[in-house]
Amino acid sequence: MAEERTSTAVWRITPELLVALDERLGTPVDSYVNGSQTWLLANGPGDIVLEWRLHPVAGYRTPTGLSHYDVLETVVAALASGVDPAALPLGADTRPLTSLWDGLECFPAYGDEIEPQPLSTAATAALGIAPDAAGVVDHQRIGDEWERTNGKVSIVALLIEALRG
Repeated sequence: MAEERTSTAVWRITPELLVALDERLGTPVDSYVNGSQTWLLANGPGDIVLEWRLHPVAGYRTPTGLSHYDVLETVVAALASGVDPAALPLGADTRPLTSLWDGLECFPAYGDEIEPQPLSTAATAALGIAPDAAGVVDHQRIGDEWERTNGKVSIVALLIEALRG
């Protein structure tokens, strides 16, 4: 099977990133049991639809007492009220932000071909924060590794490794 490479931009998780997601992209279109949060927005070059995906940490587990639909909203509200990102009250748990998500990825949603630089420029304009890395990756290889390990590897770490490699 031929390698299919996709332009992508990646940000490591920070409190500022989550606030920007909430303020600039709004409510995710979907929240997944595995911790992923997804937005689909026509904010790419030429109004191409971009997929913005907040990736969970390896071995993610939903905080006790919360639904996967509530986690992002609860975290953003806590951060907005000045709660320490290292000690977020989440349902019955107190957890650091870094126990939830590793980072954010942005890529063309429907297989549109975009060069990495215009993608990075559009993503920076949409979010107000430049990515930590941008380039092209083989999503199939990264997804296969995540599946093979039953979610025990960081997708963000694999993306950054591929982008820096």
